[in-house]
Amino acid sequence: MKPSQIYKALSNDTRRQILLWLKNPEEFFDEKLYLQQGISFQVGVCVRDIQTKAGLAQSVISNYLLTMQQAGLLQSERIGKWTYYRRNEKTIQEFREYIQKEL
Repeated sequence: MKPSQIYKALSNDTRRQILLWLKNPEEFFDEKLYLQQGISFQVGVCVRDIQTKAGLAQSVISNYLLTMQQAGLLQSERIGKWTYYRRNEKTIQEFREYIQKEL
């Protein structure tokens, strides 16, 4: 875990919003489209869907997702031509414990 990178990743409203969306993706995205392709939200949410929901350019969202992945907050999986992102709950829990202990 890299606390300084996590703080940086969490310093942006949209990145925090993405983490919220990925916490309960069924509340924010249409899982039917995923299930039709044999994919569930356990794999993650497609970059395209995150970008559409955020209303920002694909390059901006890709940069945000990369920042969060490098901080350890997200994991990604490539299936075909699409990349899917999900929360890295292990790192999030470690960071939660770090904050409780250190702050």
